[in-house]
Amino acid sequence: MRRKKSVSFAQNKTIGHFIALGFYVALGYFLFLAASNMNYVWKWNSIPKYFAYEQTISIEAPANGVFAEENGKYFVITVDNEKEPLEITPDYSFEYEIGEDVYEGDAVASKTEMKAGPMLHGIWITIKISVLAALLTFVIGVVIAFMKLSSYQFLKDIASVYIAVIRGTPLLVQIFLFYFIVANIFELERFVAGVLSLGIFFGAYMAEILRGAIQSIDKGQVEAAQSLGMSYFQTMRHIILPQAFKRALPTLVGEMIALVKDSSLVSVISITDLTKVGREIVANTFSPFETWIVVAMMYLCITFSLSYLGHVLEKKMQAKGGMS
Repeated sequence: MRRKKSVSFAQNKTIGHFIALGFYVALGYFLFLAASNMNYVWKWNSIPKYFAYEQTISIEAPANGVFAEENGKYFVITVDNEKEPLEITPDYSFEYEIGEDVYEGDAVASKTEMKAGPMLHGIWITIKISVLAALLTFVIGVVIAFMKLSSYQFLKDIASVYIAVIRGTPLLVQIFLFYFIVANIFELERFVAGVLSLGIFFGAYMAEILRGAIQSIDKGQVEAAQSLGMSYFQTMRHIILPQAFKRALPTLVGEMIALVKDSSLVSVISITDLTKVGREIVANTFSPFETWIVVAMMYLCITFSLSYLGHVLEKKMQAKGGMS
């Protein structure tokens, strides 16, 4: 009878989770004490306003006169007995009674509306840039990967030079080049310049990942498919690429996570993404700790979601043996 292997105290999973949790709680408390010694005033109560806030919308009197109503329509009767219409809908509350005197610029009626805060606008721009850049990355990666695997030497050379140049220069420098040179030549908006620079940069890495994954598939499978009468594109579509994507999926997910994080660099060309919003909030409120913690948590939510989605997709592909 096989004896059950004993597990030490430190190897116990439940105890290990509690130890790890205690470590991070202690680390957070240490950082909090360190910030307290800096005489920093925490302003966590201002955080909700970064996401949503109430805005008061007022309708002002266009001239001096009397506030009046007729057949459900509101207006100001001026001293010259002219009617100045007021666009007041039922959701407004009145600041003056009908028949009261009003003066030019007075708020006759007002209402409050919930508006999306700068953080929500920033994260929307970040997600939009990341999604468009990811699509461009995928297209470029597939095209360049097949060029690198092509039997035509000029296609191999074009792909090799592209990969070498893009991977050999910093993304920040490429963003500046696209914005100050390419965008000016072709009159592109800064948003388009940011998407192009991200897509082209990560497309080079995507191409190498896909090339390596395709080459890792046994060549015998290609020969077997061709012997069955399948064309090159049919072989790639139905046999090689499903297996290649399955093998490369963890790395591809990692590249997409890196793309989301590196999208913060487009803030240097004044694209109002999450990072630029964070800088503007810090400049206006002088609360860097709270702001950058919130920004980091929002990036973490996006990247964690991508990581989880990749894990689910990987398990699904393992169950099916490839891409459906």
